[in-house]
Amino acid sequence: MSETTPRLSLPLLQAGQAQKEALHNEALIVIDGILAGMVESVGEDHPPAMPAPGQAWIVGPAPTGDWAGQADAVAIWTAGGWRFAPAKEGMAFRLKGSGVRIERGSAIWGDGAAVATVLKIGGVQVVGPRLSGISAPAGGSVVDTEARAALGVILVALRSHGLISS
Repeated sequence: MSETTPRLSLPLLQAGQAQKEALHNEALIVIDGILAGMVESVGEDHPPAMPAPGQAWIVGPAPTGDWAGQADAVAIWTAGGWRFAPAKEGMAFRLKGSGVRIERGSAIWGDGAAVATVLKIGGVQVVGPRLSGISAPAGGSVVDTEARAALGVILVALRSHGLISS
C-alpha cells in the first residue's frame, strides 16, 4: 500500500499507526491550499520573505532555499512551514490581482487561455466552433470599392480572432 495518494502525494493513514491526526491534518492543510484556487504569483524561484498562512505560489523551474527541489510544484505557506503539492495536469488556479486563470498542461503551467467548444453569455451562445473560410469579394458587375474594403477588413478581423479560417 502506498504511503501517499497517487495524484497529490497526500499522506495516507496506515493501520495501527500512532498519531494519525498528524497525517490527517497534514493532508487537510495541502487540500486547503490547492482548493482555495488562488496563487500569489507563478514561476518564482525564491520563496517570499514574509508569507502569510494560506498563501500559495507556483514554483519556478530553478527553485532555491526552502523551495529547492520543488520545481513547478504549488508551494503553500502554513503555520508549520512550507507544504508542497506536485504539479499535475488539470490543476487550475487564479492569479491574485488579475484573476487570470493558470492551468497545468501536460508539461507546463499556462496562463490566460480558455479552452471551450462554445462561449455562452447569459445562456446565449455568442461564439461556436470555427467555420469554414469565406472568400474575399471578387468579380460582379458593380464595383463598390468602399463596401469591398469594409468586407475585407471584417474578414481579416474574423480570421485574426480565429473565428473563421482562410
